[in-house]
Amino acid sequence: MVPDVSTGSNTRGLIVYLFGAGRRDEHTDPHIVAAWDMVGAPDPGRDPEASYTLLAKRLDHHVDLRTRELGGKKPPRHVWHCPVRTAPGDRYLTDAEWAEVARRIVHAAGIAPEGDERACRWIAVRHADDHIHIMATTVRADGRRPRTHHDGQRAQAEWRKIEPEFGLRRLKSGDLTAPRTPTGAERAKAERQGQTATARQWLREQAYAVAAAVRNEADYFTVLQSLGIKVKTRLGPETGDVIGYSLAAPGDTKAADEPVWYGGSKLAPDLSINRLRERLLDQEVADRPGYAADPADPWRHTTTAIQVARTVLDSGDDAAAQGHLAAFGDALYNIASATTGPHRAELRAAATAFNRARRSATRADHQAATALRKAAKELAYASSEPGGLAIALLFATVHLARAAAKWHEQRGHEQQAAAAEEALRHLQAGYQQAAAPVLADLTRRAPRAATVRRFEQDVRATLPDHADRILADPAWTALTTTLAHAETAGHSSRRLLTEVGTQRELDSAEHPAEVLNWRITAQPNRRAQAARRQSTISGTSARSARPHSPVTPVATRAEERSRHR
Repeated sequence: MVPDVSTGSNTRGLIVYLFGAGRRDEHTDPHIVAAWDMVGAPDPGRDPEASYTLLAKRLDHHVDLRTRELGGKKPPRHVWHCPVRTAPGDRYLTDAEWAEVARRIVHAAGIAPEGDERACRWIAVRHADDHIHIMATTVRADGRRPRTHHDGQRAQAEWRKIEPEFGLRRLKSGDLTAPRTPTGAERAKAERQGQTATARQWLREQAYAVAAAVRNEADYFTVLQSLGIKVKTRLGPETGDVIGYSLAAPGDTKAADEPVWYGGSKLAPDLSINRLRERLLDQEVADRPGYAADPADPWRHTTTAIQVARTVLDSGDDAAAQGHLAAFGDALYNIASATTGPHRAELRAAATAFNRARRSATRADHQAATALRKAAKELAYASSEPGGLAIALLFATVHLARAAAKWHEQRGHEQQAAAAEEALRHLQAGYQQAAAPVLADLTRRAPRAATVRRFEQDVRATLPDHADRILADPAWTALTTTLAHAETAGHSSRRLLTEVGTQRELDSAEHPAEVLNWRITAQPNRRAQAARRQSTISGTSARSARPHSPVTPVATRAEERSRHR
């Protein structure tokens, strides 16, 4: 259970809902299983003489006394409500067991501490097999308000104790960084409209995907609007700057045909305007040297940045590590967008799953992950998917997702670790779908036997501790093809094996030749780089020789940026 504590001011209105048929007639046999006083609490579900109004008056008894003391002014938000639900697949709890659960929850939350005769009045109503609703009026018999600070956290902690005692499935502990779950009304609305996700969930996914790709705040709102999403910003009274925003999904309206708005922070904590600004880059992707020259660069840059992020998780700098995990969450969205093929669905599912792993109670140092975030944004604007290099990138994401799960687990971030594990499963599935045909093609195009024997000698000379495992790996033949391509691109096979063989994962890798294959695939083409540098130098010299050459608009913008730095 994750307690969804809420407060209101309408005692009778909540009673009507709890004992009513429900929005979809889902309430069956509603009745009270526990109360401040089982004799003094009339039960409209079992006693035909007990009306909703009578129960409301009994619950509001202390509230009415306090109201008279305040000169007819009711205390604000005096109705406390907390649903308590077992997990799918849990065993059936009896009314007596639910009554014990209710008493422990109101005690833990500070509503009715055990043995406190002046505590608030409360009831627990059961109208389904798997949950109860606890409601209370938060004025004590002595006229004071109860101490309910962090009531949801304390209720959740008590439920964690109840789970093993009652033989229930132990759920993951939270840290208050999870996004809000859709309400029952939102889920019912999605079902009526034939949608698999609620408007809140759909907006959250769109916002994450757009934030991952855009370069600045203005682009963020512009792209959202281009998707048909309504955007409403809140401006500061003095500066006129944006201090908040809300989104509404297309066609999601209230009865009066008004849009249903969701604030950014209500979609997810890291979608608030302030959290977005921490990680949005006002950076032109085209400014990066070499980006336009080689379409493979975005894939290679992202692969390298993800490999660096893997080392950061072991650095002991938790803020930097959390910053890299947030940037990795953005990268997953952009990788999925830039990818073609049947494995794209798995990558999208991985990005969605990793959203819970991208934030924790550890405050992220987003500046530490600037390189990964820049590389990921380059990928959002990539023009093509360069075959094996894209698989190398997927291979790197698998290892980083596994490391993220371990990092969160070591720090007790249970929900985040579970989310990273789920993302890992999707990434592994996507990698297998994409890699199998590429490895098969590399195997089919293996070099001649003499070249293979030479590469075998290179492996034994450079990686003697791993040589037997590498040569026995089914991916060894594919690796020989990749080594031959690397030599054609200007690399020395021995130097390359020495360089990539010293990186992590080779000791524990089940398929070391496969690891080496993708690491080598991610290396740049040296001959192509040299040719591009020579072309750039020649072009610069030719332009310098022309008298009075006009300044292009791009150059003018670059100079303006330089002057304002």
